[in-house]
Amino acid sequence: MAGILIYGFHAITSRLRNHASSIEEVYVDATRQDPRMRDLLETAKQQNVRVIPIDARRLDGMAGGARHQGVAAKVAILAAPRHIDDVLEGAGEELLLLVLDGVQDPHNLGACLRVADAMGANAIIAPRDRAVGLTPTVIKVACGAAETVPYLTVVNLARTLREIQDYHVRIIGADSEAEKEITTVDARGSVAWVLGAEGDGMRRLTREHCDELVKIPMFGTVASMNVSVTAGICLYETRRQRS
Repeated sequence: MAGILIYGFHAITSRLRNHASSIEEVYVDATRQDPRMRDLLETAKQQNVRVIPIDARRLDGMAGGARHQGVAAKVAILAAPRHIDDVLEGAGEELLLLVLDGVQDPHNLGACLRVADAMGANAIIAPRDRAVGLTPTVIKVACGAAETVPYLTVVNLARTLREIQDYHVRIIGADSEAEKEITTVDARGSVAWVLGAEGDGMRRLTREHCDELVKIPMFGTVASMNVSVTAGICLYETRRQRS
């Protein structure tokens, strides 16, 4: 089985519960016997997944120094939509998409996946270049959301935005320099929220393909928010207006 290594309790428990057949084997710290580990071992037993107790140093080496929490797993890469059309054609009447224009921090992407899952987004879309992929760190931070939210990378983001518009999806960009505030625009119906990269924001061509630009009003002293926090506010605004 060709695959990748994932680590952390949330990521592995989610894979055990939702896609157990994709797990080749689970590696656990042989010295850890706490309730959390016992629960994971019981879940693995119920799913007939092989568990291999190993030395903590070996786990450290497998995870490349990342915080593995005493558990890792070798898993197959899950089949996912390969093209935006797969999402656009199969999602029903109201789409909710999150477009990330060049997010490079794996912790930010992992947090965006969690937000997207919580708000019921149909997919996250990002450029293939200048953006982080689904690394083990992303999967761990996502706490299972990497299993449920399609993450699609595209060669040409501007062209993809035009394709999304062909499906009558409104493109709304979050831009701190915009004149309109987020609560003043109609964010119902099928919507794709576009957020820029850490620090640099959206690229010019991406901004030009947005139907509208909005800003989130700031009432404190900081000038900006983390991209995952912005994603949560934007996606929730659509959910709030739809309700």
